[in-house]
Amino acid sequence: MPAMSSRGRGRRTINEINMVPFIDVMLVLLIIFMVTAPLITPSVINLPSVDKANKQPDRPIEIVIKSDDEVQIKKDPSTGSGGNSIPMTQIGAAAKQAQGGDADRPVVISADKTVKYETVVKAMNQLKRSGIERVGLSVQTTGAR
Repeated sequence: MPAMSSRGRGRRTINEINMVPFIDVMLVLLIIFMVTAPLITPSVINLPSVDKANKQPDRPIEIVIKSDDEVQIKKDPSTGSGGNSIPMTQIGAAAKQAQGGDADRPVVISADKTVKYETVVKAMNQLKRSGIERVGLSVQTTGAR
């Protein structure tokens, strides 16, 4: 039998939906999910393992462009010694020669902050024209702010 209201002249039925039970059920479900969510472990994938590769890590050829547009090429940047100076138009040929037939050896351009962007782009263009595909830019990382 529907709920009756004794307001007014006669008895009238209330035709509204009672939301309280719905809200109670939703809150109970929310609490259940909040309690059980941390207990669910994420799925773990067992990946196949392989031995270490025999290939040594790449030692890039470094092209240094200084603020006075002097260009140097270093075959082994880890030594820190200065390379030989070359003109800007011969960067591609000198880098190709420094690769020594290893076309996969990367070339990294290290340019001073004050060098024009155009100079760096010209150097990259010379390297791409000579057939060197792996060209990158060297940056100095700063500490976390």
